[in-house]
Amino acid sequence: MKGTHHPTGRRRSGLGRLLGLLLALVTAIGLTGTTAFAVPSHKDPSAATKNIELSPMSAVAAMQPSWNLGNTLDAIPDETSWGNPPATKALFDTIKSQGFRSVRIPVTWSGHQSSTAPYAIDATWMSRVKQVVDWALSDGLYVVINVHHDSWQWIADMPTNHDNVLARFKATWTQIAAEFKDSPKSLLFESNNEPQFNNTTDAQGIQYNDELNTAFHTVVRQSGGNNATRLLVLPSLHTNSGQVFLDALVSEMKSLNDPNLVATVHYYSWYPFSVNIAGGTQFDATAQKDMTDNFARIRDTLVSKGIPVYMGEYGLLKYPDYLQPAPRVERGEALKYFEMFGYEARISGVTTALWDAYNFLNRSTLQWREPELIDQIKSSWTTRSGTASSDRVFLAKSSAITARTLTLNPNGTNFEGVWQGSTKLVRDRDYTVSGNQLTLTATALTRLAGDRAYGINATIEARFSRGLPWKIFVTTYDRPVLSNATGDTSGLTIPTQYRGDQLATMEARYADGSNAGPVNWTPYQEFNASFSPDYPNNGLLLTSDFLNALRDDTQATLVFHFWSGATVTYRVTKNGGSVTGTVA
Repeated sequence: MKGTHHPTGRRRSGLGRLLGLLLALVTAIGLTGTTAFAVPSHKDPSAATKNIELSPMSAVAAMQPSWNLGNTLDAIPDETSWGNPPATKALFDTIKSQGFRSVRIPVTWSGHQSSTAPYAIDATWMSRVKQVVDWALSDGLYVVINVHHDSWQWIADMPTNHDNVLARFKATWTQIAAEFKDSPKSLLFESNNEPQFNNTTDAQGIQYNDELNTAFHTVVRQSGGNNATRLLVLPSLHTNSGQVFLDALVSEMKSLNDPNLVATVHYYSWYPFSVNIAGGTQFDATAQKDMTDNFARIRDTLVSKGIPVYMGEYGLLKYPDYLQPAPRVERGEALKYFEMFGYEARISGVTTALWDAYNFLNRSTLQWREPELIDQIKSSWTTRSGTASSDRVFLAKSSAITARTLTLNPNGTNFEGVWQGSTKLVRDRDYTVSGNQLTLTATALTRLAGDRAYGINATIEARFSRGLPWKIFVTTYDRPVLSNATGDTSGLTIPTQYRGDQLATMEARYADGSNAGPVNWTPYQEFNASFSPDYPNNGLLLTSDFLNALRDDTQATLVFHFWSGATVTYRVTKNGGSVTGTVA
């Protein structure tokens, strides 16, 4: 059965009201299986504000969408150590106004806690955590707090320091539970972030994770107040959604025999795409299958059994990152990822929390760093958007302009045409459509390219019956030109004329065919880790990590791949601390 959202003020027929009541009843008794949920109307107070008692499944559904206050209370050693300003009430006002229904507030306790018995948490730190949590609760947001980077700081030592780690873990949650026992039930506790244990097999790690989750459950339930029935969030090992980890989590939740439990996992996409390594430059069929398989496992293993799922973190591991000179993931490919992610979460009935360390919301200005990206994320909460095989049409300045074809991905919508601003392009003159093939004519592209200056000459939009339009950047380029360079292993900057193009990836090999660089399992090195474009300064940096991993006195051949399809071959030789680069 598929849930239907009715905006505030819209009347429903008697039959509609009856169906709505039946759906609510079925949801409350946990029989909905894979029922999808819609985002509550922004005009409606949340259940958290109304203090309405909901079933666990309904409460977690009411938390969608969610947002992470990352790199703040979880920063080491202090709140501002990782570059964010202190959290404020205005921050949560902004998050609420932007349509989010819940926030996850990661907390690292270790720097504010005695490492020996009785493992006392500093009162000032506890008070600060309480203040931040209360600000979010006062906005009517659901809130999740946890034990965060402690997972790798000291909890990971459990295999060799079992009794002390277990005692400290229990003491930590005893103090947290006591502080928040009278907080409203819209506050959730999460056992442990990304559980991990040093030098263990998965089977051993699952046992340690089960032991900690059980200890967490016992401590909180015995602490009184609202903690007796508060929703408790239990992670799988590593918060991994692989089948073996989900099965183990289901088994443990059954053994606890508690209806007020929530499962949590994280998702950061297929790794090569998430960080741009091993040629994973596109959100292609492999990356898409990784996503659909992930949600299928969650639906089949958890949601279909009536277990609510809170995906406590999602995103891409290295995108966006405004601290880097260039984005690792191409803009259009990232938009396609977030568009599809929102859809898969909706049809799976999974509440999702965007991981935001600083890269989405500027905490100083309270403005989104990339408004179009957040618009795509927001749109995905309620509908699908059409996309295309690329958001770029590259026209070589050195060649005559010819027609260019893109493949449309309607995603269940209907294609409605192409616009430039408020002007609709003329079908059969400016473009043609055959099936899902959109062809821009040479005549239209000649007009759009104008004086053919390098870079973006014009922006057009493919529009669909629902969702956001798909922007297409008509771009003039010529094959990039690299020059010889000398330097040392601290980093080599190659003078580069990009001429309107953009770098996609770099492969590196020795003459014997083996891979060159710090990543030895693929020739395609990691973007911004081994190499990084510097477009404003006409440079291309080979990093110290890459150069120091090269063999001495052995030439490495680099092939730079650009988004236009152009490639440029370059040779690099390291001799001791010096490095020489030459054009092939």
